[in-house]
This record gives sequence, structure tokens and C-alpha cells, in this order.
Amino acid sequence: MKIYKGKRLGPKEESSEVVVTVDGQPLKHRVRHSPTGYEWGYLGSGPSDLALSILWDFMGHEPTRADYWCFKDQFVAKWKDSWQITGEEIRHWLDTFAEAK
Repeated sequence: MKIYKGKRLGPKEESSEVVVTVDGQPLKHRVRHSPTGYEWGYLGSGPSDLALSILWDFMGHEPTRADYWCFKDQFVAKWKDSWQITGEEIRHWLDTFAEAK
């Protein structure tokens, strides 16, 4: 099962440099909202692209806007400087979220 991880390389106030991986490899940035890259910990363009990229990688196809915006709201916007989420957690969320639609 896939493991997604992210970490900030310095304090948020001083550096916006972040690293995001899936199974130890860089996660492909699916650019839709933020040409400058990923972010997390708030609702914005960087977190939107991170949510989109994680779900796209996990699902193997482009997720709907409703899916990745909800994922951003429920997970990405709440993450701190360092985070991890497993494919199992994402699968559970997708199954639950799909049922709630």
C-alpha cells in the first residue's frame, strides 16, 4: 500500500521549500492551481494541488474537483510541518466520501 509523506525544510515563515513523496519518490505535481508548488496547513492553491496530486496518484486517474477539494478540507488543510497518510487511509476516505455523495 502506498505511503505519502511531506515535510517542511524550514520554518514556514522563513521558507516555503517542502518535500512530498510517495513510497520514497517525489510525487508528481499535477499543476492546476499553484504553479509554484505544494503547500499544506491552510486552504489555498498549494494545498489544492497537493490534494489533487495525491488523489490522482492513488486513484490512477484525475479525481473530480469535489473529491480533491473535500480531501483538502478534511486532511491537507489540517496537516502540520510534517505529515504522512497511507493508501489504506485514502481508500477508507474515498469509500466513505463516495457513500456520502
